[in-house]
Amino acid sequence: MCAKKSALGKGLSALLGDDEIDLSIASEEQIAHAGIVRIPLERIVANPDQPRKNFSQESLIELADSIKVQGVISPILVKPGKDDNYIIVAGERRFRASRLAGIEDIPVMIRDLSDEETLEIALIENIQRQDLTPLEEARAYRQMMERLDMTQQEVAEKVGKNRSTVANSLRLLNLASDIQPSLDDGSISAGHARALLSLMNPADQTLLHKRIIHHGLSVREAEKQAAQLNNGVKKEIKEKKETSIIDRDPHIRGIEQDFIDKLGTKVQLKGSLNNGRIEIDYLSSDDLDRLMQLILN
Repeated sequence: MCAKKSALGKGLSALLGDDEIDLSIASEEQIAHAGIVRIPLERIVANPDQPRKNFSQESLIELADSIKVQGVISPILVKPGKDDNYIIVAGERRFRASRLAGIEDIPVMIRDLSDEETLEIALIENIQRQDLTPLEEARAYRQMMERLDMTQQEVAEKVGKNRSTVANSLRLLNLASDIQPSLDDGSISAGHARALLSLMNPADQTLLHKRIIHHGLSVREAEKQAAQLNNGVKKEIKEKKETSIIDRDPHIRGIEQDFIDKLGTKVQLKGSLNNGRIEIDYLSSDDLDRLMQLILN
């Protein structure tokens, strides 16, 4: 079992040899030796545990156009499934593009693999080719840990990364569910996500996320604003410790939220509905100018 795990750690080369076979230049003898056969697309099904969920339609169309001209020059890897079908282990993008190209069959290498081997190979292939979004990669690591009973260190060794890299990736799964799509579609980067995760107050995470999207904040700017927001939270905690805690009027909380939604920054009402003061946070001179324009207009 140890030898098998070691081989899997090398990725697809453990199963395909040192180099993947290029059918455009391989001889018939090499093709036969590698066990490559052609199977109708209708007998091939996608792997439900495939870590990669997002496939660029534009990229698939480009590959399909190439396949129409040159054919599939690298076989996909499959394993036997149910009802005389085959499950994709590696190469789903080529499979999808082949369907778009309208071809009837595709070259495959058939290997009898366990669910454990299938999951590991699918993950390693995508990571090596940088095909996963940050969240897809994080979900794949978690899947390996849960289904294969691995530690972070074991996962890191398997995919050839540092344990801290795997740990930082897994932290991305703590992002609020309404923010995660922005990371998946590339609206924010993993660096932005880490800045958001550093916030002590969950509401500030939503607030800063809106600023990143609406104002195109860089990672450094997002980190700076996150630190300032955290300093505000620490100040509030200190003030609460120094004064008695009084239940706040829900109407005041509602008004505060209306201000926050309108101004895009933290707003606090101090006092009651009859009298008090309004505190509006700003994080830079540009932010102050923006607030002035909103309020004065």
